[in-house]
Amino acid sequence: MNWPGHGVLQIGVAPLEDWVRERNRFYDPGFVSKDPGFHHAHITVLAPLHEWNLGAISAIAQRTPPFDIVLNEVDVFRNGIIHLIPTPGAPLRELTRQVWAAHPSVVPNGAPSPTPHLTLDAVSTTVDLASTRRAIAALLPAHHHVFEMQLVWYESGNCHEMHRWRLGGHETMSP
Repeated sequence: MNWPGHGVLQIGVAPLEDWVRERNRFYDPGFVSKDPGFHHAHITVLAPLHEWNLGAISAIAQRTPPFDIVLNEVDVFRNGIIHLIPTPGAPLRELTRQVWAAHPSVVPNGAPSPTPHLTLDAVSTTVDLASTRRAIAALLPAHHHVFEMQLVWYESGNCHEMHRWRLGGHETMSP
């Protein structure tokens, strides 16, 4: 049975794009998008989305001012997902809270208290926390100015950007 895919509201993190895209290519080239607007390196705001309220997302984006984050701490969840922890996390948690309130049927990973993170890799026989820290060390700390959110579609062979919103403004940008 084929996985049907789903929407993800996310924050792209350009300083880590090349590294994360190559890890995606290593695991499953079907999830490497040819869409130049699609961000492989991202922090999920809310997923999985099968329906979305563009008006609510737009209003949330308009009232959310841009902010800066730093990604430097590499950690691992109990399920083996190796990730970076953005600081400060409060603006990202608030975005998730607002978007989740507009999409109450969605149950995000980590509910009831989703943890903002950027996925790097997964523990395996050849990958662990220490090896990932060494592999990404030259890119850290990664400083990023968060100024937009994007709605993307995740499906093998069909990953693409669907919509983009500038934070703190009245612009709605589409690909």
